[in-house]
Amino acid sequence: MDNPALHVICLCAAWCGTCRDYAAVMDTLRAEFPALRFSWVDVEDQADVVDPVDINDFPTLLITRDQQPVFFGILRPQADALRRLIQTQLDDAPVPLKDTEALCLAQRLRDV
Repeated sequence: MDNPALHVICLCAAWCGTCRDYAAVMDTLRAEFPALRFSWVDVEDQADVVDPVDINDFPTLLITRDQQPVFFGILRPQADALRRLIQTQLDDAPVPLKDTEALCLAQRLRDV
């Protein structure tokens, strides 16, 4: 069976040191999961896309499966934690989030 279209989006800010740590984590996991999409979105540089969602805590991750949000929350830059989260999304059939904000944001970010 083909992998679902999973997109891992890190919503961060360039000035945030914790966010910058995510670059290495995402590079590692990109190599482990080459069929998946990984994106970095600077919430200040791309405010026109991220708004009206107010991202207050960094780093915030949005994970979509087949363009439907399945995770939207804070996750520190720990490769093992993100790996487990990704694997869960691949192994299970998670129910898409009902959060309207996350759904609208996922639609705006589908091409990043």
